Amino acid sequence: MCAEEFACKYKNRDFDPAEVQVIDVREPEEWEIYHLSGSKLIPLNTLPERLSEIDQQKKTYLLCAHGIRSLHAANYLLHNGFTDVVNVDGGIAEISLYLDQRESE
Repeated sequence: MCAEEFACKYKNRDFDPAEVQVIDVREPEEWEIYHLSGSKLIPLNTLPERLSEIDQQKKTYLLCAHGIRSLHAANYLLHNGFTDVVNVDGGIAEISLYLDQRESE
């Protein structure tokens, strides 16, 4: 999914928390600078041991800085039984271009 499409859904509150989860796979230092409200931080290198924290029944959107780490995370999840996984191309860097500063934490 492209960053603009994701940002539009995010701004319009099209994500029902009962059905959708947003996982940010960046490092804590990056998260502190800028992150989306409602997203969960699970750094890519901790994904294997934190897999149980991700609900397989929900659609999972994966974010990182530019879309590379989240692509690796998406492939990892797909190889571990997840079926509804979406990598957001362009990552937070591009998503932030479409969002107002007030829409993040």
